[in-house]
Amino acid sequence: MAIGVFDSGVGGLTVHRELTRRFPERDFVYLADQLHAPYGGRGGEEIVDLTRAGCERLFEAGASVIVLACNTASAIALRRLQQTWLPGERERRRRPVNVLGIIVPTIEAATGQPWTHQIDRPSDKKEAIDVLGVFCTAATAMSRVYEIEIDKRSEDLAVFSEPCPGLAGLIELGAPEEELRLVIRDHVDALRRRIGRHPDRAVLGCTHYEITAPLFAEALPPGTPVIHQPGAVADALERYFRRHAEYGLGDSGRRDFLTTGQPGPQSDLVAQFWGAPLTFEAA
Repeated sequence: MAIGVFDSGVGGLTVHRELTRRFPERDFVYLADQLHAPYGGRGGEEIVDLTRAGCERLFEAGASVIVLACNTASAIALRRLQQTWLPGERERRRRPVNVLGIIVPTIEAATGQPWTHQIDRPSDKKEAIDVLGVFCTAATAMSRVYEIEIDKRSEDLAVFSEPCPGLAGLIELGAPEEELRLVIRDHVDALRRRIGRHPDRAVLGCTHYEITAPLFAEALPPGTPVIHQPGAVADALERYFRRHAEYGLGDSGRRDFLTTGQPGPQSDLVAQFWGAPLTFEAA
């Protein structure tokens, strides 16, 4: 048994790396759906179908708990899969299995409140005192998941999502740093113009973007706090495993990396982020 980590491409490695640091003795299997990456510009039904197929492959590889290390899949597909597909999958496999996302831990980190917390909405809405900028894919922005869910839990936080179409694809292909720097700077400036000022805090709402976190920090005003999803997800998963001992997670420290795309070494950008060359096997 193992912990599965799924993403459309290499962005989920940012979450995977933090999880392996937090649970070094556990077995992990990572699946990148590079054949269909990126997901951000695809339609909702296609995202659901691709995410389901990725989860099926990870369950076949021995995963008992799968982390969707992809904001787009978490925003568009997770609830559907949990409600309509996962119950039958548990019965078919005759063992405990689950699929978790990364948006809930991110919202908990942004609001400082547990997911179960919801505010009693006052008759006069309190004027927001903080602005949170969420840099994300077009599909995540269109879902408005961050605006909707944070509004339920905080009355003093205004959320503005900035879609960054094409950025995940550039990172996936290992684009030169200077090209990425210019694209990121343009998106940060676009958000500034839209809200009239820079955000007080930011979320990198696509795990691909975490690979380029220093470039976002460079484009934002110095000292702007950035909520990093890998740490938030690791914290939430640690709490989850304390409450749920029924899942087999393995204890040999196994690390498998699978791709639906071209197997072999990943880009220099990924190698630089990972700290060593990284090779994927065919899924």
